[in-house]
Amino acid sequence: MKITFLGTGTSQGIPVIGCDHPVCLSKNPKDKRLRSSVLIQDENFQIVIDCGPDFRMQMLQSGINQLDGIVFTHEHSDHTAGLDDIRQFSHKHGALSLYAESRVLNDLHKRFEYIFNNDIIYEGKPQARSIQIEAQKTFEIKNKTIIPIAIMHGDLPILGFRIDDFAYLTDISYISPSEMEKLKGLSLLVVDALRLEPHYTHYNLAQALDLVEELSPLQTYLTHISHRLGFHDEVEKLLPERVYLSYDGLEVIV
Repeated sequence: MKITFLGTGTSQGIPVIGCDHPVCLSKNPKDKRLRSSVLIQDENFQIVIDCGPDFRMQMLQSGINQLDGIVFTHEHSDHTAGLDDIRQFSHKHGALSLYAESRVLNDLHKRFEYIFNNDIIYEGKPQARSIQIEAQKTFEIKNKTIIPIAIMHGDLPILGFRIDDFAYLTDISYISPSEMEKLKGLSLLVVDALRLEPHYTHYNLAQALDLVEELSPLQTYLTHISHRLGFHDEVEKLLPERVYLSYDGLEVIV
């Protein structure tokens, strides 16, 4: 299974508009981050987790022209605002399957009513199929089992996901001991590490490393990174063994 990091930045990306922070001014391509998303590919299986405002560019950069579905962690705009750009997928291959909890689907139906309202008809309209998932129930996409992981994003309950020995936990601020049990024996963990300072709705670097120490995956990549975490190359030198900063375009084989 191949994991491609389509975007590794926080809600504003890096560089932030109008920002003169040294990281935002960096010339290192690894310090330039689109909004967080990953592409997961295996034999006869190709999905994306989250569909933020950079979705179009991410699909162009990765050369993807077909998806088996988009799986959503939650409804915030940096994870959903690119939904209109599914239109080319649906024009070529039919309605694209969207997997999300009922609250998230309701939000998408409100914000993108024209996609889901069958009374709205026009040439070029995106086509989508809503598939409700639940935090405590596994589901399948093309015979690949996906295990939802219930986590908190501040006061908002959201989902991470485990597929085989890979787990993706973005926008995490808390995970219960019972959900931690679902994350044993990982080959690859991807986890939120927003910045150095504490944050109410995200893990900071210290919290992410605490989780890594407890779970002991074979390797870990940190994502959903803000400019306040620091320069990519400098931060990576400080990380423990088998823990790395992700960057846009990175490919990892699980």
